[in-house]
Amino acid sequence: QVQLVESGGGSVQAGGSLRLSCAASGLTFSSYSMGWFRQAPGKEREFVVAITGINGRTYYADSLKGRVTISRDNARNTVYLQMNSLKPEDTAVYYCAARYYGDTYSFLSAPDNYNYWGQGTQVTVSS
Repeated sequence: QVQLVESGGGSVQAGGSLRLSCAASGLTFSSYSMGWFRQAPGKEREFVVAITGINGRTYYADSLKGRVTISRDNARNTVYLQMNSLKPEDTAVYYCAARYYGDTYSFLSAPDNYNYWGQGTQVTVSS
């Protein structure tokens, strides 16, 4: 049974930082590209960033590039999302997702292309 468990969310003031983690189990982690998405109340799920499995190629949404960094530790079956200079509009539930051997920005930025999803972790940024 595949499980993705996010952690690290919380409340932070504008300008602050958070590091989210997503621990995966029940899959061959290095065979999966991992993505981070977010969803604010009343809005559609939005792509944040993705990283491929073996070679660690990364794809960032333009709106967040420069403020977020994705990384993965295949030995720990974990993917991380470092978020800096947070803004109130970054407030959302952040989800990690796994896609078997996915690549390219257009493919990994589409939520429907992912095989598995975590339950999400809330990030709240106050002004």
